[in-house]
Amino acid sequence: MEKNQDLFCSGKSHKMERFLEVCLLLLLYDEAGYGYGLIEQLEYFGFSQEDLNVSTLYRTLRKMEKENLVLSSWEEGGPGPKRRVYEITDEGRENLDQWIRILEIKKARIERLIGRYEEKKQK
Repeated sequence: MEKNQDLFCSGKSHKMERFLEVCLLLLLYDEAGYGYGLIEQLEYFGFSQEDLNVSTLYRTLRKMEKENLVLSSWEEGGPGPKRRVYEITDEGRENLDQWIRILEIKKARIERLIGRYEEKKQK
């Protein structure tokens, strides 16, 4: 049987970039984050580091910044180079709230679908 991650991320025609945006907003909800740190945290939501390359992440973050969902600034990284740090904006928090409400509705519909399937399967 396939792993959940394989079912979730590999070659499916659904809009994973929108889901990525929602996950990023949630990760940035309580604290600022930077690229590689965000990639590591995204594994929790089913994104593997192999499936999600850095350029996709930064392209998505730049798009979100243009939409005023996040803002970024340069931060000294100690002995290493500066790194870009991202924070959620008030508009980003509102957007996340709207997405969570949408996902709750979709979840209820999916649960009804699965419930109906399970009923039919038992007959």
